[in-house]
Amino acid sequence: MPEKFIIPTPRPGPFELGPDSHRQPDVPRGEISKHEWRSTIFPGTVRDFWVYVPDQYSPDSPAKVMVFQDGGGYVNEEGESRAPVVFDNLIHQGKLSVTICIFINPGHFPPVAEGENPVSNRSFEYDTLSDQYVRFLLEEIFPAVAENHNLTTEASGRAICGASSGGICSFNVAWERPDAFSKVLSHVGSFADIRGGHVYPTLVRNTPPKPIRVFLQAGANDLDVGWGNWPLANLEMAAAFNFTGYDYKLDFGDGEHNTKHGGAILPESLIWLWR
Repeated sequence: MPEKFIIPTPRPGPFELGPDSHRQPDVPRGEISKHEWRSTIFPGTVRDFWVYVPDQYSPDSPAKVMVFQDGGGYVNEEGESRAPVVFDNLIHQGKLSVTICIFINPGHFPPVAEGENPVSNRSFEYDTLSDQYVRFLLEEIFPAVAENHNLTTEASGRAICGASSGGICSFNVAWERPDAFSKVLSHVGSFADIRGGHVYPTLVRNTPPKPIRVFLQAGANDLDVGWGNWPLANLEMAAAFNFTGYDYKLDFGDGEHNTKHGGAILPESLIWLWR
């Protein structure tokens, strides 16, 4: 039996970006390209996505792959996570292998009439417990990116990350298809009853362990609303992983519902996840 799960004392902020999250001299920059995608698995939706290719990439060798939900936030080099900068620095240092990153925004339905606003499909895509989103990745996005880049097809070389509803989406992707994704990074994950995600701790406890490695970042001052209590939900997930014997790590701080903490520890999170 694993050691008893002990609720950690939240480590205090502020959570500040370290040197690996800032541009460093003489570190080569990867290339980022922006694309638009119209989905058939989510009919009628349109979304932007970005592909990051490190300078060290060679088409002669399959690259590892990491997917980021709410991609526009993670790809932003002035944002709280600055993922392209982190990958540039860590790949240059030899702490990460060559990894192509796919930053995907949630889909939206374009306006039908002039003056109307787009309708977001984010909650349906991210919070629903089904295989629809992972099929969208494997049947639509990955083949599109693979037309121009040599991507690994091994689960051990694929990771997925997201915040809030993007966090539970990331876990759901690996839970549904552990043969396709083996690593999950969740920032303030919404393991709450938005669309039934509160059942995951019990499912994890009562299902034979899947070959998934999980890094959870959570904050003691996160949301407490009708759908649930986010700190408690993430602690429940961590306790379930501990009970079942998963390879997991919990970083529990005193932060709120944002990516400041997750962004500040992104370098160390990635090194742990890909070790």
